[in-house]
Amino acid sequence: MIILAFFLAHWYLSVLMQTLFLHRYAAHQMFTMSKGWEKFFYVVTFISQGSSFLSPRAYGIMHRLHHAYADTEEDPHSPKYSKSMMDMMWKTRQFYNDILNNRDTVPAKFKKGVPNWPWMEWFGDRWPVRVAWGTFYVLFYIQFATSPWLFLLLPFHFFMGPVHGAIINWCAHRYGYINFKVDDTAKNLLPFDFLMMGESYHNNHHRYGGRANFGGFRWHEFDPAYPLILLMNKLGIVKLRRGRDEAYM
Repeated sequence: MIILAFFLAHWYLSVLMQTLFLHRYAAHQMFTMSKGWEKFFYVVTFISQGSSFLSPRAYGIMHRLHHAYADTEEDPHSPKYSKSMMDMMWKTRQFYNDILNNRDTVPAKFKKGVPNWPWMEWFGDRWPVRVAWGTFYVLFYIQFATSPWLFLLLPFHFFMGPVHGAIINWCAHRYGYINFKVDDTAKNLLPFDFLMMGESYHNNHHRYGGRANFGGFRWHEFDPAYPLILLMNKLGIVKLRRGRDEAYM
């Protein structure tokens, strides 16, 4: 039970920071926050993603390109131009690393306003740091695992961020249902998003790229991250930008 609780905590905290900080804040700027809170969420993202920490700056820029060029050859991660999920993930990794290491040719308009804490970006991407997180996961499993099969969960811990990205970027462009006709293949992957904290409502999001609530268009569409955003807005941690129901680009 300890291992399963640890796995679920890692899964949901990681996907929460991905949808809340990397996606809705860094990429889409659906709400604003102070520099102090921005650094707080940098640290929480680092802790929750661990060995698979994703740069908010690189993620934000890359995701803006995904919306601007969805399902075209300029899309950083489209199943339409990949032979398999692994092929798409490899291409995404190369694109991400080019942005992370300033080897990209991305136009300046896509970089405007993305969060950037250079030290944390550098520290979170160091291989010794990633290996240290991986070692922690292994030692935790050695201490608490009650059956050998539980060790099969370890790869998910090592690559949690990319796993979450692959589920949406591959599956939500191939499977599911649509509420809105859009110029790409984005679909709502799950009728009730118990797995991805609202990210599964991908068709809704591609239709209304600036809308903080990814669900709410059908009775069963509940976005678990949205009430948290409303609470943080009420507490003054973030400030929602109202009336941003347009696509990002």
